[in-house]
Amino acid sequence: HDLTIGPDGRLYVADKFGNRIVIMDPETLELLEVVDEGRLPGVHDISFGQDGKAYVSVTGASALAIYAFPDGKPEFETFLGPFPRTEGALAHSNGQIYVMASGSGELVAWDGSDVVATATGLFGAHDVAEAPDGTIWVADNGRRRLVRYSTDLRKLQVLDDPSYGFAGPRYLDIDAFGRLVIADQDAHRILLIDPATGDLLGILGDGKPGEGPNKFDDPEGVAISGTNYYFADSDNNRIVKYVVVVN
Repeated sequence: HDLTIGPDGRLYVADKFGNRIVIMDPETLELLEVVDEGRLPGVHDISFGQDGKAYVSVTGASALAIYAFPDGKPEFETFLGPFPRTEGALAHSNGQIYVMASGSGELVAWDGSDVVATATGLFGAHDVAEAPDGTIWVADNGRRRLVRYSTDLRKLQVLDDPSYGFAGPRYLDIDAFGRLVIADQDAHRILLIDPATGDLLGILGDGKPGEGPNKFDDPEGVAISGTNYYFADSDNNRIVKYVVVVN
């Protein structure tokens, strides 16, 4: 499922079918380490906070797993929840944790041990990602759209133009300029959208499942690090790395 670059510069992958976290070299994509193999049922997402901890959405447990990194090694601390069918997790720069409870259609903001805000009506939604301005984007797969929220979860913007051809947007990342890179799983494509204008700037994938250059089969996770773009190409059981230059 989703993936992210950790504070240590390594690539962390939520390996749903392995029920584990996989750590990879971001340059070679060599597998370096496995975390809690078989103990994270249906794991979907991972996000690192400014506290250095990892917040992992464990869908099969309807909970958020929290890991600390004493001596640089991941160590399980506790579960937070329950959140019915936990899909997305975001450790925001404001210190709050945003959790997508897809089963109840709720995006929940946690501050310490308290729920401080909730957005509803998001049944089937997946990823939660922070834009450069601190606002929050949600991949609302159930309604085939992207929704932007304030940090107190007021709805600010919806992107659902038919020109995008959304079939099942699951996960996304945001580049330094605020542009959205979305894995549209059911369309077997990756889209680049400028939310300021609504323009569709680029597409990877031809809409048909396959393996090879410019081909995907149910892509889900997206992670951006400079000009390196990483995609979890789920039904091909692979992580793909592209070097992308956008004018």
